[in-house]
Amino acid sequence: MDAINILRGLGSVARTKELVGRGVSRRQVDRHLVRGEMLRLRTGVIALPDAPADFIAAVLSNGRVTCLSGAKFYDLWSLHSPTCLHLSCKHGHGTGFTNHRELTVPVHPGAPLVGLVDVLVHALRCLPPLEAAVMVECALRRGDTVRSFLLDRLPGDRNGPARAALDLVTCTAESPVEVVARILFLGTGFHVEAQARLEGVGRVDFLLEGFLVVEVDGAAYHSDRRALRRDLHRNNKTIAGGYLVLRYSYEDIMFYPDDVLREVRGVLSGRRVR
Repeated sequence: MDAINILRGLGSVARTKELVGRGVSRRQVDRHLVRGEMLRLRTGVIALPDAPADFIAAVLSNGRVTCLSGAKFYDLWSLHSPTCLHLSCKHGHGTGFTNHRELTVPVHPGAPLVGLVDVLVHALRCLPPLEAAVMVECALRRGDTVRSFLLDRLPGDRNGPARAALDLVTCTAESPVEVVARILFLGTGFHVEAQARLEGVGRVDFLLEGFLVVEVDGAAYHSDRRALRRDLHRNNKTIAGGYLVLRYSYEDIMFYPDDVLREVRGVLSGRRVR
């Protein structure tokens, strides 16, 4: 019985009784503790030296990681790192974390995590709408769950804001910044087509008012010279097809949205942008 691998399968931190329940003897645990291969965090709680800090905090608080704190463990998109720890604890006491007590689906089978659906439900109830929409868009695009399943867990007036955040999700984005850009453009009242297909060009990130193409580029957009030439050719074909083109970086969309909208409005109105 490989105690190290069993503990790693539990998120690298667990109660001793969980290890014993999976066939690990207390003698094995003691041997690993003496060698420094395991650490005793307090009586009854054992961890590997590289155990995630969030998991450690969850087990010590008798809870499970959720909401924005759970995004990285489920490989969900997020815009920011959490400024505080988000846990789900059945008890109502404890400090230093945000507690999301209600659970609607089974918890993670090994690690101290709530189920993926509850990570999303808690995010929709807790986070600013844009941040929650980014996480949910990732999950729905991957097929981790479906919109109706989330809606069933958001009934009543108190969940109205959460449902409104879910309405921002269209599953048309291929990156978090595209979610932000789509919501930015839609908020102005523009007619927005996301992932629009243009004859002879292919798919573009956004088509505004039927003639303005807006592309959102990542930091490492051109991997080599060939990719650059291909993109220049595509850009020229778009313009030759009668469309106008604006391109923006991640930084433009995330940090200078007012400048982006000023330029877009200028082009759409026919005014010269100064």
